[in-house]
Amino acid sequence: MTDKKAILVIGAGDATGGAIARRFAREGYIACVTRRTADKLEPLVQQIKDEGGQAHGFGSDARKEDEMVGLVARIERDIAPIEVAVFNIGANVRFGITETTARVYHKVWEMACFGGFLMGREAAKVMLPRGRGTILFTGATASLRGREGFAAFAGAKHALRALAQSMARELWPQGIHVAHPVIDGAIDTEFIRSNFPERYAMKDQQGILNPDSIAEAYWQIHQQPRDAWTHETELRPWTESW
Repeated sequence: MTDKKAILVIGAGDATGGAIARRFAREGYIACVTRRTADKLEPLVQQIKDEGGQAHGFGSDARKEDEMVGLVARIERDIAPIEVAVFNIGANVRFGITETTARVYHKVWEMACFGGFLMGREAAKVMLPRGRGTILFTGATASLRGREGFAAFAGAKHALRALAQSMARELWPQGIHVAHPVIDGAIDTEFIRSNFPERYAMKDQQGILNPDSIAEAYWQIHQQPRDAWTHETELRPWTESW
């Protein structure tokens, strides 16, 4: 038997996904992180190693069934059992409804929902025989309510939420903790800094979400005892109206 354990983070970008991988790596988990382009993961992988952790980066398209099946099998075979799986792909785009093409709608659904299904299914397959594991799907404001210009994104995020609910009802009794944290607010990213400087200026007053704070919430969800599991929780800064 091995005491090694891995966390798989699908969509380990420079903010939330990377922070989650780093947080779990500090606890001894081997961070297996993915983006569509593997070389973009090199700074994150090196940072985790510099902090004393272990990490592996994979170039992977979460929308491709064969790639997701192969990725999970490879990690289980060559690295460690997947104890935690996190789906963190964004796909946030804004188009008026008459400008939303079929291609855009389908691509957003593939990225923000279908990829989550593939990850969730494959993670469940390897976790169920062990009777334990945590599967986390990152939600957004659009998971709870649609707004003008976000028909594609809201549709996909609503669908991801429904997937998480269905999986939780099926898998909780079998020892698998499925949760759907909703991130409701601006996150400290380069995108927010460049495009919404007034919002970003609230950073010093903790007025936008710190990726490390989000990662801490994910770690706490994973640590919950089975008699008090969370399925859905909302994370938002004090500045957010809701």
